[in-house]
Amino acid sequence: MQCLMIVLNKVELLETLLQRFMDNGICGATIINSTGMIKELAKTCENYPIFGTIRLFVDPERKESKTIFIVQKDEQIEKTKRIVREVVGDISKPDTAVMFTLPILSAEGVEF
Repeated sequence: MQCLMIVLNKVELLETLLQRFMDNGICGATIINSTGMIKELAKTCENYPIFGTIRLFVDPERKESKTIFIVQKDEQIEKTKRIVREVVGDISKPDTAVMFTLPILSAEGVEF
């Protein structure tokens, strides 16, 4: 069992992504609002010149990201990651998404 974590910076794709999950029998995702470290630091660190430069790369219109986590059986993870790549596109590009998995040793209240 694993937890797939997706930090979605392209929040405008959230509904499409969730619909694709549902269409493929993937359910049980939890979505929370999140903000990246650089975005937070860029708002408050006026005294450091580097953050003025960083502001040029941080989307000022985007207030927050969406962090999605899904507990799945090991064999379901690759299918879900493929869907994320299809919806979001090349996640190696900045300001798109970050995706990783964490092993789960024990879980209660989760149904598959």
